[in-house]
Amino acid sequence: MNLTSLERLFVHELKDLYSAENQLLQALPNMSEAAFTQQLKDKFESHRKETEKHVQRLEEIFEDLDFEPGGEECDGMAGLISEGEEIIQMDGDDSVKDAALIAAAQRVEHYEIAGYGTARSLARHLGNQKAEGLLQQTLEEEAAADKALTNLAESGSHINKMAMG
Repeated sequence: MNLTSLERLFVHELKDLYSAENQLLQALPNMSEAAFTQQLKDKFESHRKETEKHVQRLEEIFEDLDFEPGGEECDGMAGLISEGEEIIQMDGDDSVKDAALIAAAQRVEHYEIAGYGTARSLARHLGNQKAEGLLQQTLEEEAAADKALTNLAESGSHINKMAMG
């Protein structure tokens, strides 16, 4: 796709997000299975369900724009997922691995937050209020997921404290 207009850039960003979310849908079950604490397993499972909604919202935006959602490969997400897979394959203390999985998941959340913030801003500049609202909703959910991961690491189950031994 040639980036000849702000609308084309918007579609490109949406396609990248769509690829990222679909890659994440494939990775989250592995992360859940690799987690030691039930709270982290549950968080990965609940985020998988939330990610399905994110994909549906993107599909709704694509339908409104009369564009097909596929056709892009999000290399950034592929790299982040690869790093998460490396953690899953490592041997080590269960609590330390959970802390590492949280770190990997938060990198993913921060990547998504950046992508959704950019796409929302483009939607705003293009005057597409519906897309802006849908993207804002997802952006808020990604930020909440990041905060929940921080809380899981630092309070509640104290995963980081457990990892200290």
